[in-house]
Amino acid sequence: MLSDRRSFLEKMSRIGALSLLPLSASQAAMAAGDNAAEEKNHFVAGPYLQNMGTDELTIMWITHKNCFSWVEYGAGSYTSMREFGYTNGLIEANNRINKITLRNLKPGTEHKYKIVSTEITGYKGSKVEFGETISSALLSFKTPAENEEEFKMVIFNDIHDRPQIIPQLLYRHGYTGNTRDYDFVVFNGDCFDWVSEEQQMIDHLIKPCVDIFATELPFILTQGNHECRGSFSRHIPDYYAYPENKYYYAFTRGPVRFVVLDSGEDKADDAVDYGGLIAFDRYRETQKKWLEKEVESAEFKKADFRVVLIHISPYHSGEWHGTLHCRQVFGPVLNKAKIDLQISGHTHRYMTHEPDADHNFPIVIGGGPLEGKRTLIKLHATKKQLDLKMIRDDGEVVGKFLIARKGKS
Repeated sequence: MLSDRRSFLEKMSRIGALSLLPLSASQAAMAAGDNAAEEKNHFVAGPYLQNMGTDELTIMWITHKNCFSWVEYGAGSYTSMREFGYTNGLIEANNRINKITLRNLKPGTEHKYKIVSTEITGYKGSKVEFGETISSALLSFKTPAENEEEFKMVIFNDIHDRPQIIPQLLYRHGYTGNTRDYDFVVFNGDCFDWVSEEQQMIDHLIKPCVDIFATELPFILTQGNHECRGSFSRHIPDYYAYPENKYYYAFTRGPVRFVVLDSGEDKADDAVDYGGLIAFDRYRETQKKWLEKEVESAEFKKADFRVVLIHISPYHSGEWHGTLHCRQVFGPVLNKAKIDLQISGHTHRYMTHEPDADHNFPIVIGGGPLEGKRTLIKLHATKKQLDLKMIRDDGEVVGKFLIARKGKS
């Protein structure tokens, strides 16, 4: 059934997967000695782009010390505007993780930007004491056009704390000649084995993305069942931008309406592994109610294509509790909704599945993290068709769909 995935997890358990993770924050500080506290402020990670729309974009970065931060930006060649975050009238400050949304951008336009952070060294009553200001180089991004007719994207899944997979697959298969062959990137769950600290997320996902594309193009991280695990798992949303701070949401890019669902854990809520601290059945039921409204929305119905992103496929993913509950709550809604394509991971076995008696839409499931089983899924969407290819790490195409536009209602 899921022998490849189970074998992988058993091997990880035997060798001690914690040895693959970076030192904890306390261990790193001890190794660095007392001088670590005197280290000057700098950008730990970023900037990286999130939630790009035709007129809106969120820019994120992490500083070494607490700061007041902002973005300087503008259309064309100049950065004549400045934006910061604020909550309840207070400008966001004295923090390290920055999440600043630019609004009223010009669609289909290249914008220049740079990030700026001023260290906050202390408070004396109502007086704030500031330190050194640091800033990035001048960078750029381009917003999608209002009536964008096509785009390209790539999808990873099940990297499992192997950050080298990101450059390996993108540099091998993410280019046509010297040109990037994608406009945004999706990480469709299980980027980590279990999440134990900030540095793990930086080293194993954020920094590799920044080094290759994320200062110019956005990425999405969907929650897989392994993102639910570990002492730091509840802090993951702080490091990425999700609409309404939820892992499930919908967005439109060009001719496609994307529906992002959170399949949650594959184990039952009463599994001893989690000490009684999970409630995924209730969570999936809540998503079902939201999904029922989404598939009746004007944005969903008028889209040329409808694509579902979900880590654990409700079908062809074994018979564990999470799979069965996803099938129970999501399956009937999706089957009625005229879905064009579902893209998933989880099993560590790359497969494509034509519509059948259980699901009336095609399903693509990406491979696992081991050599020879890694895949990069490439999707080229136009107003006329969805052209999907799943490419193994050696370059062989191991799955494909060409889906023509059909009438919508």
